[in-house]
Amino acid sequence: MIPSTSKPSGADEAHLPALLNRWLDAGWLRALDLSLARLLADVCVAEGWPCHELTLVLAALCSHQVGRGHVCLDLALLDHSGLDELLSLPPEDVRHPEEDLRPSTQFRHIARSQWEQALDLPHLIGDGQGSTPLVRRGQRLYLRRYWQYEQIIAGGIRARLHTEPLYTDDQQPLFRNILDSLFARPESPKTMGTDWQKLACALAAERPFSIVTGGPGTGKTTTVVRLLAAIQAISPVPHRIQLAAPTGKAAARLSESISAAIRNLPLDELPNGYEVAANIPHKVTTLHRLLGPIPDSRRFRHHQDNPLRLDLLVIDEASMVDVEMMASVMRALPASSRLILLGDKDQLASVDAGAVLGDLCQRAEQGYYLDQTAERLRLSSGELIPSEFVDGQGQPLDQSVVMLRRSHRFAGNSGIGRLAYAINSGELDRRQMDEFRSGLWGDVAWLGCKSSGYAAMISRHALEGSPETFAVEGVVQPPCGYRPYLERMRQAPADKTDSDARDRWASEVLTEFGRFQLLCALRQGDFGVEGLNALTEQALQRAGLIDPVQRWYAGRPVLVTRNDYNLGLMNGDIGITLPVPLTAETSDQSTQGLRVVFPAADGQSRLRWFSPSRLQAVQTVYAMTVHKSQGSEFEHACLVVPERPSPVLTRELIYTGVTRARGWFSLVVPDETTLLSACQRQVLRMSGLAELLENR
Repeated sequence: MIPSTSKPSGADEAHLPALLNRWLDAGWLRALDLSLARLLADVCVAEGWPCHELTLVLAALCSHQVGRGHVCLDLALLDHSGLDELLSLPPEDVRHPEEDLRPSTQFRHIARSQWEQALDLPHLIGDGQGSTPLVRRGQRLYLRRYWQYEQIIAGGIRARLHTEPLYTDDQQPLFRNILDSLFARPESPKTMGTDWQKLACALAAERPFSIVTGGPGTGKTTTVVRLLAAIQAISPVPHRIQLAAPTGKAAARLSESISAAIRNLPLDELPNGYEVAANIPHKVTTLHRLLGPIPDSRRFRHHQDNPLRLDLLVIDEASMVDVEMMASVMRALPASSRLILLGDKDQLASVDAGAVLGDLCQRAEQGYYLDQTAERLRLSSGELIPSEFVDGQGQPLDQSVVMLRRSHRFAGNSGIGRLAYAINSGELDRRQMDEFRSGLWGDVAWLGCKSSGYAAMISRHALEGSPETFAVEGVVQPPCGYRPYLERMRQAPADKTDSDARDRWASEVLTEFGRFQLLCALRQGDFGVEGLNALTEQALQRAGLIDPVQRWYAGRPVLVTRNDYNLGLMNGDIGITLPVPLTAETSDQSTQGLRVVFPAADGQSRLRWFSPSRLQAVQTVYAMTVHKSQGSEFEHACLVVPERPSPVLTRELIYTGVTRARGWFSLVVPDETTLLSACQRQVLRMSGLAELLENR
C-alpha cells in the first residue's frame, strides 16, 4: 500500500492517502484533483463500500490528466516509471529536498496486479453502463463526463460517415462545371499538380461530415467560400448555413476573410451568381453565441431537444475546440445537418481537455483514400488523387478528410515558411539556426543571447536596439511596433460629438494595434506575460507614449480573460482604452474620459464601447501567450522563448507562434538548446476518439 505518514482527520479522509496531500503541497496536484479523491472516499465510507488507496490515487491522477488537457488517464503508464512525466514534474524537486516524494520512488514496487485490483471496484469504476464516476475502457480510465463527451462526438461523426451528395446523379455534370468555373486555372494543370482545394470542395459536397486541414496560407477560407458558392448554386432551395469560430477574434477575422473571398468569386460564370453570393453568409459567430449559453451554468439553449435551425455548419479554427464544446455542438446539430471543420492540425490543441481536430487528422498526411473515393472525386472534380495517397486499407474517417498541401502565403523565399516547416517537421537544427541568425531570410529576425535578464537581453540584440526600440518601434523595417497605434490614438477627431468619426478613429487604432504582437509561452516570470507586459509598459512610458499613473490609462490594451455574457464579451476579445469626451454618466473618477473599445462581435457591425468599471476580468495585453493568440494573425509577431525548459514549451507551441506572423517574424532565443529541445517535444494528448471511429 501507499505509505502514510499521518492519520485521517475525518470520515472523508478514512481511505485518503496522505501522499496525495503531500503532492498537493508540492504543487504536483491541483486542489480539484484532491477534492475528487476526497469525495470518492467520503462516498465509500457513507455507503460502506470498500475503497483502495490506489483507487483514490488513480482518480486523482485521472482528474490531473484532464487538467493537463488529456481526456483520460493512460493506464499503460502504470507499467513504467513514467509518473514523473505524467505529473509534469521538474527535473529536480526543490520543494521538499529532505524527502523523496517523487512518484517513481513511491510506486516502484507496486505490481501490475495491485493496480488491477484497485481498478476492480464496480461501484466506482464501470465500463460505461450505469452511473459510476469513473469509466474504464481497455487501457484508458475516464472521468464519466469526459467519456460521455467522446461517445457523443464519435456518435455524431459516425452517423455522417457515408456518401450523400448534395446533387443528384443527373446534376453531377453541372456540379463539375460549377467547380471548373470556381477553380479556373490560369496556368497549365500539369504545372500546378493536384488542386487539393477543388478536391476538398468535391469531397465536402458528397459527405455530411468533412474536414479541411492545412497550414497557414493553404487557402482553407477560400476553399470553403467556393464550396458554399457551389452548394448554393446547385441547390434548388438555398441552404441554411451558419459559420462559427471558437473565439471572437477568430470569428471577426473569418468574417473579413469571407467578405474578401466572396468579392473574388466569378459570379458571372455561375448559375444565378449574384443570388448565390447573397445566400453565402458573411456573418461569423462564436460557438458560444451560436449555442446560446445559459448564464451561470455549463448548459446551452440549443441541444438535442432544441436543435439549431440550419442545414450546414462550418467551424473555423477547429484545433481550438475542446471535447466539451464539440460534444455540445454535436448535441445541438439536427440529424440531417452537415458539418465541416476547418483548421490546422499541427497547431496547438485547445486550452481545455481534448485535441479533437488532431485526433481526427492523425492520418491526413498519408491520405488513405479508397479507390472508389478517388474515382468519385475524379468524376465530380476532374482532379486525380496521386497514387501515393490511395490505399485499400483506408478507414471511413479517412474518406472525409482533405489536407491542403500548397501554401499561397509563404513563397519559396519566405523565411517564415521555411522556419515553420523546419519546426513542424522536427528538422530544425543548429545549421539552420545559423542561417536564420545570419539574416539570410529578410522576413525573420533571430535575436539570441545568453542573458538571463529580459531588459539586458533586448539591449544586446543584433540590431543594437534598446527596450524602447524593441517595444516601441519593433525590430523590422518598416517599423511595426506599438508606437503607431499610440500615435494614431492621439489623433482623435476634432468634432467630439460625431460618433461615426469617433468609430472610424477607434477602428484605425484597433487595426494599428493588431499589426504587432509580443508572444510568449508562459504567464509568469521575466519571459512570461507578466514580465513582458511590465517591461513593455515601462518602455512605452519612457518614450512618452503612455502615462500609466492609474490602472486604467489612455492606450492600455486589454484582453478579456473570462466570458461575460451580459456585455457580450468573450474570452480572448481584445480592446483598447481610449480618451473620449466626459459625460454625465461617468461616475468612476479614476476613469473619467476613458472608454474601452472592442471590435464588433461579428466583424461587421458597430464597435462596442464600455466604461472600464464594467470590465471585471481583463488583463493588459502588450504580451499574450501563444495559446491566446490562436485564431489571430499579425503583420509582425515576435515570440519570446523562455531561457529554461518548460513542459508547455513544445513543437506545436513554437510552430503556432511562428505562423501567427504574416509579414515578419522575430524570435527571441536566450538559449538555443531550450528551443531545440522544445521542437523535439510534441503534444500527445490521451484520447480514445480516433479508436472509436475505426472500422472494426
